[in-house]
Amino acid sequence: MGGGEWGSTSMPYLAGSAGTSGDVWAAEAAAEGRRGGQRIVRAGETQPPEAVAELLRTPAGQHVIARRRIMYLDGEPCELTDTYYPLDIAVGTGLAGTAKIRGGAIRLLADLGYVGVRACEEVTARSATDHEREQLRLTAGEPVLQLTRLTIDGADRPIQVDVMAMPPRRQKLRYEIRIG
Repeated sequence: MGGGEWGSTSMPYLAGSAGTSGDVWAAEAAAEGRRGGQRIVRAGETQPPEAVAELLRTPAGQHVIARRRIMYLDGEPCELTDTYYPLDIAVGTGLAGTAKIRGGAIRLLADLGYVGVRACEEVTARSATDHEREQLRLTAGEPVLQLTRLTIDGADRPIQVDVMAMPPRRQKLRYEIRIG
């Protein structure tokens, strides 16, 4: 990958970091000879956006746990990620705090008995908000890609929703689809 381009697949994040103690994002970046990091900006109980509440099947007005992170690649902000969890799954766990979670959130969810078996992703392009423009150091008029991922467990229960905003000029999303 040249010119600062970053390629990413979703599978490592969905499978978690079994067998490693580090974070999947940093490991994926290191495999490409890059340096990945993240900063957890805030975490805790909040009212989710309507679209997220719908994906989590959360009744209107009910709170969820949310974690907001800024992802960095080679020291530069490259993605804003908001992750949402049903309150009854995440309250009182590391998911509700700003500390890094050893082994990652997917491993913690699995330890709590919630293992994702299916994920649905939607990618759209849209104008960046003022906040996104500032945090991602975008120029005026520069759009973002928004990737929304819903993770569902074996009981067909939504256990996590990720909403990511990233500059398209630095991204390449790869998907592998198995048929049959």
